[in-house]
Amino acid sequence: MTNRLAEETSPYLLQHKDNPVDWWPWSDEALDEALRTDKPILLSIGYAACLWCHVMERESFENEETARMMNELFVNIKVDREERPDLDAVYMEAVQTMTGQGGWPMTMFLTPEGHPFFGGTYFPPEDRHGLPSFRKLLEAVAEGWRERRDVVEKQGRLLTDQLGAVSKLKPSQGDIGPHVVDQAFVELKSSFDPLYGGFGGAPKFPQPMTIDLLLRLAARGNDEAGPMVTNTLDSMARGGIFDQLAGGFARYSVDREWIVPHFEKMLYDNAQLLRSFARSALATGSKFHEQIATSTAEWMLSEMVDESGGFWSTLDADSEGVEGKFYVWSIDEVREVAGDDADEAIRTWGISEEGNFEGANILVRAQDPTDPESLERARRALLERRSLRVRPATDTKVLTAWNGLAASALAEAGAGLGRRDWIDAAERAMRFVLSELRVDGRLMRSYRNGVVKHLGYSEDYAMVLEASLRLFEATGRTEWLRTAKSIADQAIELFHDSHGGGFHTTGDDAPRLVARSKDLIDNALPAANSVFAMELQRLAALTGEESYRDIAAQIIRLMLEPVARTPLGFGHLLGAVDLYASATREIVIVGSPSEERSRMEQEVRSRFLPNAVLVIAEHPDDETKQLIPLLEGRDGDGVATAYVCTNGTCRLPVTTAAELAVQLDG
Repeated sequence: MTNRLAEETSPYLLQHKDNPVDWWPWSDEALDEALRTDKPILLSIGYAACLWCHVMERESFENEETARMMNELFVNIKVDREERPDLDAVYMEAVQTMTGQGGWPMTMFLTPEGHPFFGGTYFPPEDRHGLPSFRKLLEAVAEGWRERRDVVEKQGRLLTDQLGAVSKLKPSQGDIGPHVVDQAFVELKSSFDPLYGGFGGAPKFPQPMTIDLLLRLAARGNDEAGPMVTNTLDSMARGGIFDQLAGGFARYSVDREWIVPHFEKMLYDNAQLLRSFARSALATGSKFHEQIATSTAEWMLSEMVDESGGFWSTLDADSEGVEGKFYVWSIDEVREVAGDDADEAIRTWGISEEGNFEGANILVRAQDPTDPESLERARRALLERRSLRVRPATDTKVLTAWNGLAASALAEAGAGLGRRDWIDAAERAMRFVLSELRVDGRLMRSYRNGVVKHLGYSEDYAMVLEASLRLFEATGRTEWLRTAKSIADQAIELFHDSHGGGFHTTGDDAPRLVARSKDLIDNALPAANSVFAMELQRLAALTGEESYRDIAAQIIRLMLEPVARTPLGFGHLLGAVDLYASATREIVIVGSPSEERSRMEQEVRSRFLPNAVLVIAEHPDDETKQLIPLLEGRDGDGVATAYVCTNGTCRLPVTTAAELAVQLDG
């Protein structure tokens, strides 16, 4: 017998459709049921690639006795955090307020009105490590609801009143200057691991937004920032966190050395790391980093693309119930599969009899290959053998925000590294989002198997805005700039807090929750507000509409006080600070397509220019010039001509790539 989740499209919810728990999806009907039966709500939030979500399901939600208690005592609601970041944000803040920590699976108990009064994360089936068994917890919460209901409800109301504290912050009047980023760098140095790269100890996360910030600092002359980037990217690319056979990065490393990953692969991590490695390749000329960027893009395009053109969300950590089983090898299996190329594979990838992970081998780049052709033959052979194993499950829902992030990374990296096929893939993904994930002009959140669900959130709009601007620069097509402007204007209308500043997570047209949050802290993904702070500045530079820049500055001012003190929580926002505090370079190339114009374009795209915007036009008409004032008076008389300006002060126009290179280096 299936439960109500059988009608859902989320792979995470569908994983629970055969549980004996009488699950509801979050809905008005579920909330009405709690009010009708006068039962508290048990809210369980997770996601498809979450290993401990699977563990708790096996231990508790598939257990008949546990399910009986849940059904008798509570209205049980299951939520996919990736589909409903609004619910996740509100109740994660609640559990962090109560316990000082958070994570998934999230287990929350709510009044029928939705007020949280108790919660935590994973609970075991038996008392363990100071945690009560899940059944004991159910009994205790139910008893509290029956015997001390007035206290429980008061606690829920008090906790609800505390929620959304971050969203109530007022803008600072401090100076948005380079000193903010410089102070953040001092803090970053104190947590940097000089031996293995990255920040902090185990578990260690890649932190691509912080890496991108360091690349910005290196570009403006910070001699310490560049080596920190190289150390970190080299160490990650050589570690087990990077899939040495198929490309792509796991979520994080459980050790300081990047050897043992938490094996789940997320679209958003790989999109960001593709961008970081590509940017580093442009900034440093590293062919190794270009190779890792290429492998990461190829993994995304070979394993994560829906037939519709959009990108899937995640790949599980486990297969056949065992974490990492899909990825690890014994030395004997490598010898069998690789044959004459086995010695090169064993030496390069550090394979041993004893292994480096529970008696097996996670492949790491222990040393550079002595025979690259032999290693490549071994890689293909091992990859073919691995394809016969039981694959980790793929979460095949297409999320608007994550597709925007992936398209942005592919467009930027494709333009910089000369990969037109990546740009084409980015365009396909965004055309799919804009055609299938828009209903009556309104962006939606999630698509799977032809079904579109949930109103889009501010991060969906922010990431689509970014992708549209990157595609405009990569292709020169004004349709993408018009899309960017339309998306920005609609986002301001739906989400912008015109009084307090910043963008709410949910739109004015969305159902109300017990609190309304603002996504302000950079976590695994850039916060919606950080992306708006960056991209609205870039949109202002391209369109000349300073109101966009004013809104971006207001966002920065909301977090100006903590941003330099805790830079790991604001990596992307600090990039927006750097853009605001720096001179924006405007580069315009006009004229008929020619070899010289192509060389000019490549001269720009082959460089890491974090605070530049690029406009390419053939013969701009009046309508285009109205959209892009930077084109006014710049026709080039049909001859390929480049104009370089900095904050409105322009150099002389040039007609050769060599002359343009001199201006870009100046």
